[in-house]
Amino acid sequence: MARGLLAARETPVAGALLVVLVVTTAVNPRFLSGQGRFDLMVAIAVTALMAVGQTFVLVMKHVDLSVGSVLGLSAYVAGSVYRGQASGSLAVVLLAGLAVGVSAGILNGVLVSALRLPALVVTLGTLYVFQGVQALLIGGTRINADQLPRQVVRFGVTGALGVPWLMWVCLAATVVAALALRTRRAGRDLYAIGSNGPSALLAGIPVARRTVMAYAVSGATAGVAGVLFLARFGGVDSNAGIGYELPVVAACVVGGVNIAGGSGTVVGALLGAMLLKTMGVSLSALRVPEFWQQAINGLLLIVAITADRFVHLHRERAARLEAARHRAAATGVPGPVPASVQESTTAEVNS
Repeated sequence: MARGLLAARETPVAGALLVVLVVTTAVNPRFLSGQGRFDLMVAIAVTALMAVGQTFVLVMKHVDLSVGSVLGLSAYVAGSVYRGQASGSLAVVLLAGLAVGVSAGILNGVLVSALRLPALVVTLGTLYVFQGVQALLIGGTRINADQLPRQVVRFGVTGALGVPWLMWVCLAATVVAALALRTRRAGRDLYAIGSNGPSALLAGIPVARRTVMAYAVSGATAGVAGVLFLARFGGVDSNAGIGYELPVVAACVVGGVNIAGGSGTVVGALLGAMLLKTMGVSLSALRVPEFWQQAINGLLLIVAITADRFVHLHRERAARLEAARHRAAATGVPGPVPASVQESTTAEVNS
């Protein structure tokens, strides 16, 4: 079990997160104080929740670039439900944001599966469409905290057991998503499609239906994230959600989700979001200029992609060697001896 844990793709990310926390706390002891810890988790929750939904799309070898604009549109629609009223149901606000997100996700999924266009192109187009709708609805106005129900505003600044409610929502979504991908046939189908789409289609997997489902999940998490955004900032304007899409994809990749599809977990995506957001907050706490913060995040993304590529090549090589051994055992004919084994054998003889 310990060996499997050490070999997991998420372990290096968790280790890097721990190093960042320890180093920053050593330099600035107030970084993980009670309020500092609470604020950090609030900052992580929105990006991490969208990264959980984005994982469903990435493992299929697709991408959803519209999540930021879906967040903004969902936040506005959810905030408009009880606009100007001091009382209102938080559950209704959450359902409103969820409905907008799921609708946007289904639209993306239908376009990608029906038109057979690259997901990058489709979701880039819907990103601007949703932003345009958001700008048309909001105009030059904004929804402020005094126009929202007290229950919604309080939800964004309170928590339980020292953890913000926003983070509890993110953790609950992570658990549900992890179980769905690991134990449900529909979840396992996503990995099969990402690994080899044509073979998955020949095996009878409903690729189009699974594509719509994955985008619906991504849209749902973006819609709920819009409500969290509304509660956290106590309002929304026409710029809400802009720029979230790339940090969400980066969090997934840094967390070990293969952008080429076929592998990755929502736990890794969560850890990736935690690492990137924690690094940003810690660098600000250490008074590192914003330029260097962006450069370090970009470097971390490149390192993650490079490491993932090396791991993929290593696994392919190991699979080929294992297949060669099985063929040799079945036929009785010795298979080719790897060059590394030949070199080690020669060195032993010479010594």
